Amino acid sequence: MKRTIIWIAALVVGAILGLLGIAWLDEVMNFVATVYTRLFQLLAVPTIVLAVITTFATFGSNGSGKIFGHTLTYTLLTTFAAAAVGAALYVIVAPGLLPLEALSGATVPEASASGTASYADHLLSVIPNNIVRPFLEGNVLSLLLLAFAVGIGLSKLPESENKAVVVKGLLGLQDLLFLLIRWLIWTLPLGIVAFSAQLSAQVSAGVVADSIGKYVLVVLGGNVIQFFVVLPLFLLAKGLNPVHVLGKMMPAVLMALFTKSSAATLPVTMETAEKRLGIKKNVARFVLPICTTINMNGCAAFILVTSLFVMQQDGTELSLGTILLWLLISVVSAVGNAGVPMGCFFLTLSLMSGIGAPVAVLGIILPIYTIIDMVETAENVWSDSCVSAMVDRDFQ
Repeated sequence: MKRTIIWIAALVVGAILGLLGIAWLDEVMNFVATVYTRLFQLLAVPTIVLAVITTFATFGSNGSGKIFGHTLTYTLLTTFAAAAVGAALYVIVAPGLLPLEALSGATVPEASASGTASYADHLLSVIPNNIVRPFLEGNVLSLLLLAFAVGIGLSKLPESENKAVVVKGLLGLQDLLFLLIRWLIWTLPLGIVAFSAQLSAQVSAGVVADSIGKYVLVVLGGNVIQFFVVLPLFLLAKGLNPVHVLGKMMPAVLMALFTKSSAATLPVTMETAEKRLGIKKNVARFVLPICTTINMNGCAAFILVTSLFVMQQDGTELSLGTILLWLLISVVSAVGNAGVPMGCFFLTLSLMSGIGAPVAVLGIILPIYTIIDMVETAENVWSDSCVSAMVDRDFQ
């Protein structure tokens, strides 16, 4: 409780500093925010790899298979629910067409290689051809594939002194990593001040536009409903108290809000789930890294709503069949999306480019995407927390 109060106070202080509009202060806050983001990204990669390897190696392949099955089931259910809420809101609110002059003046950022590649290329990029490259590129899916292989291999090895040494060494590295994470979390109020100042400075500078208010209402409204209604209903169905779970996981949710990266937030999510919520280590260290990669509630809703909005500008009739088809596409795409800032944006850009839709609309959305990305990431981490809590309850 004390830590939460400190973090909220840091949030308020940062917001005030950002609203002052002092150039040099904004530069300092941006620098500090970047430092913290890089540090958490640094710890995220080894956290993912070690968590999956040690869980498979020590928990056993059969038990891990059951946990993975439950994780995948809850992930798909919550992701489908998020996309369905977004679709329902889109039909109810019915955002209109943008003026032609707005489309002609919009610019779309250059997508990275992952943003222009086909889906087949995206799948091929998951298969590593070099054991070092996935670590250098931070390719989470490739790292998970390697970690699964190593972990399963260790679990299948006959018990021996060599196996015990390897497993103990990996567990020791994991303990060291969590010590570094705890140190970083201890200094996190400074980072929250910087993140909050950075955001309030962007908002006061006019990042938020009102020309597509209904679209924003659908996206953010869908996230709010998923966050405060749908996910708590999943928890209640499992006999869990949503208020208790959210209260315990609040540090991770707040961290996700400002880093805009569920992968970068993973160290905090795991630490919070184990220490505050009391989820078993073998569950938290297995479920959360997987959820960080495939459990993208906010991303699924964004892909669906944004795709419908973009296609609508080109005169596409949004029939029930079209909405259901894109609901399925959004869920599958979100599962394969990386938990990094703007990952959903470029994935949506790739999908719209592939069907010849007017991608200039995304140039209009871009200035407000910072806010959308923050809310989506917080929802993603909250959903990860809910899935891990439900899986933990299943295996009590």
